Amino acid sequence: MERWFRSLRAELTDRTLIWNLGHLMRLLRDYEASYNGHHPHRSLDQAAPTRPLPDNVVDLAEVRVRRRDRAGGLLHEYRQVA
Repeated sequence: MERWFRSLRAELTDRTLIWNLGHLMRLLRDYEASYNGHHPHRSLDQAAPTRPLPDNVVDLAEVRVRRRDRAGGLLHEYRQVA
């Protein structure tokens, strides 16, 4: 939990002006979804907790990437486009 709170503080709350409780809760839900669904974790061999382990290395010459902004553009998720 300490690592999660440190990441939360460094990546979100230290960089964001929070207006009220509703705004805070919305940011926390968005951060949690990003952290559990996209953020790579060392202990899981660079997989996210809610995704399976990644397949073998992909040829980067054929990969197109799309960026998705989270938390008002403060966080960015990158996904491979088919």
